[in-house]
Amino acid sequence: MITQAPRGTADWYGEEMAKRELVEEICKETAATYNIKQIMTPMFEHTVLFQRGVGETTDVVQKEMYTFEDKGGRSITLKPEGTAGVIRAYLEHSLYAESGLAKLFYITPAFRYEKPQSGRLRQHHQFGVEYIGSESPMVEVELISLVKRITEKLGLKDISVHINSIGCGNCRKDYNKALLAYLNEHKDHLCPTCRERMERNPLRVLDCKVEGCKEIVKDAPRTIDYLDDECKAHFEELQKMLGALNIPFEVDTGIVRGLDYYTRTVFEFVNKDGFTLCGGGRYDGLVKEIDEKHDIPSAGFGMGLERVLYFLNLEGIDIGGVTPPQLYIAMMPDVKLEGYKLINSLRIQGISVETDYMGKSVKAQMKYANKIHAPYVIVLGADEIASGKVRIKNMEDGSETETSIDAIADIVK
Repeated sequence: MITQAPRGTADWYGEEMAKRELVEEICKETAATYNIKQIMTPMFEHTVLFQRGVGETTDVVQKEMYTFEDKGGRSITLKPEGTAGVIRAYLEHSLYAESGLAKLFYITPAFRYEKPQSGRLRQHHQFGVEYIGSESPMVEVELISLVKRITEKLGLKDISVHINSIGCGNCRKDYNKALLAYLNEHKDHLCPTCRERMERNPLRVLDCKVEGCKEIVKDAPRTIDYLDDECKAHFEELQKMLGALNIPFEVDTGIVRGLDYYTRTVFEFVNKDGFTLCGGGRYDGLVKEIDEKHDIPSAGFGMGLERVLYFLNLEGIDIGGVTPPQLYIAMMPDVKLEGYKLINSLRIQGISVETDYMGKSVKAQMKYANKIHAPYVIVLGADEIASGKVRIKNMEDGSETETSIDAIADIVK
């Protein structure tokens, strides 16, 4: 066991690490074009934050959190998602006092005790964005367009945008009555968990993954049929703006969020088999849920990096791998000191250089340079050190260029 990682975790190295780094880089670069700033919050928080911010009745809080008592007797939880920590930081540091909309992104580990499955781990990593401070549907449109741009940069094709509106607290009162009446008609055929849920939060039944329950809720009342005038206008404007940006979408009334602080827009990016790449929405009641002194609208999304890599593999997309060194210097045994001084100098000049550390022959070093796909190779011996000149070999076409040692960096660049 000591040499085996815990179930539901993964080690990152080599090609997969390089791919993950590239995905993160694309996410960060795209966020920068929207003027979204990075935030980093602790890996663990007080448990009560997630009880309030994620919801005490959710499976995440009830079944999936890694919770423990620290040495001071405080209940601490490894964060199961990124949003609650960002809202806590926003409130703690009074970011609401700054003018304008707070636009924040994060890349964070998240922890959930659940059955490991495709593209999902007990310790996974999320790229997420939170917009805090505006009720405008432009916020959701911008979040959707951001995810769309990332998927395009990654080359993903089998992705579609699904949207829905679950209304506000006013809409929800009438809707919950209608939904509860419908569920009561089918109560005997619901799973035990849903029979409990329907009394506490009937909306959560719509998100059940049990096949029998999924079949029942297909004909359940739809939230969009109960929207008040403001929520209806909000949803209509959202759709018009998506159309103006040429972002295709599908209204999917099956998308819901079973927590009271979620309002109006919910959205997902899914493939043809129904696997979700990214989920988000508006949660205007979340800030107040965490700190009742403040009532500030917000919206955001979370996208699992492991899920992104799973989608890339599913579509057979190669986004690149390990970057080879720019130059390999094969050294004779008698010039190691001078050779390593040269290597150090080139690295200071920004050149990625590799060499031998194992005492291999020059022939073996050349073989290794080819294996790691170094584009240029120099063989360094006493003659080269004495003359101050070397021959740089282009490993792609076999050509060689003679140059002074001082000019190596310029040629490689």
